[in-house]
Amino acid sequence: MPDKTTPAEDTTSKSYFASIERALHTAGYSQPVLVIDRERLDLNLSLLKETLAPGINVRVVSKSLPCHDLLHRVLEKLGTNRVMTFNRSMLESIADAMPTVDQLLGKPLPVAAARAFYADLKPATMPAVTWLIDTNERLGQYEALANELNVVMRVSLEIDVGLHRGGFLPDDRLSEALGTIDQSDHLQFDGFMGYEAHLAKVPAAAGLRARATERAVQVYRTAVSMAGEVFSPDVMNTVTRNSGGSLTYRLHTSDDVVNEVSIGTALLKGTDFDTDLLERFLPAVFIATPALKVLDETLIPGLEFIDRTTRRVFPNMNKTIFIHGGHWLAEPVHPPGLSLHRLYGRSSNQEMLNIDAKATISPDDLVFFRPTQTEAVLLQFGDIAVYEAGSIVETWPVYPASA
Repeated sequence: MPDKTTPAEDTTSKSYFASIERALHTAGYSQPVLVIDRERLDLNLSLLKETLAPGINVRVVSKSLPCHDLLHRVLEKLGTNRVMTFNRSMLESIADAMPTVDQLLGKPLPVAAARAFYADLKPATMPAVTWLIDTNERLGQYEALANELNVVMRVSLEIDVGLHRGGFLPDDRLSEALGTIDQSDHLQFDGFMGYEAHLAKVPAAAGLRARATERAVQVYRTAVSMAGEVFSPDVMNTVTRNSGGSLTYRLHTSDDVVNEVSIGTALLKGTDFDTDLLERFLPAVFIATPALKVLDETLIPGLEFIDRTTRRVFPNMNKTIFIHGGHWLAEPVHPPGLSLHRLYGRSSNQEMLNIDAKATISPDDLVFFRPTQTEAVLLQFGDIAVYEAGSIVETWPVYPASA
């Protein structure tokens, strides 16, 4: 019988990590590997559906889940074909592997990227792609390309709802952009994208978050109203009004203004997503790496005399562990009590960690980290090891490395 631990078990539980460690050793892993707990992933997907406001669609963020099998499972479980993509490489990979997926760019790309994308399309294929536009200058570049290629390009306008990372405000420049799209034979208005990750950082106390949320919604509402003066009700009833992210989707409680939210890392829950709005989501992704060396003392090069003097005064000082790899965007979580040494510095080859002298750990035992986020980390380890019910049940290749 496989050694199965309940997915709801505390992430710091020794038995939980012991089960994953046995599974990895049985499967023959001996170097750093990224592990996804598929049972926890499915529980997070169920929780997302449970907490999503009525009428709001989900767009899955590919950069946070950059793996075909993972992305396919999430799309299937959520019953959606909507993906948010952030670079040409992943845009092409997804269009090739899942041609029926509807992709919205999550950031504006240089028009050269769009030109290269269309040049690489297979004959008779035209995947559903909406390009994000943040300025009238970029809109003009995309319109010129659409005219040259004689294609109709769907465009979404990025609006600044308070993050102040560029995009349109509801002013004359937005009016100009809406008019340009309306008059063009090769541009199709597909809606707005207004990202508001900053709201998760605003304290809920004293109504601060509520007021910041209302300001963001008001900007969005005004932009939609301006578009309604240009385009017919039939058009406006079909456009995408995208906002939200893993950190903020629960702030959207109706589809009155926003009708779509983007979700990615919440489904695996990196440490940056340990917030009150995502409290019920379970960590479902870990880095496991062997401890290569376990030493009974910590010696800082050039300062050895300090460390040895300290040890004579405090005989129960920490042990030192050197791991296989390191310097990831991740936090050590198991064994309990692991910490980085500020003076020794970081290493991508053999990261040094400290742990209490009484801790039991030997060379070849596994050390576990939780990624702080997933969009960069998932691409660093090769195939993902999928853990379920005490075993590694399959491996999932990731997309090619891309920025």
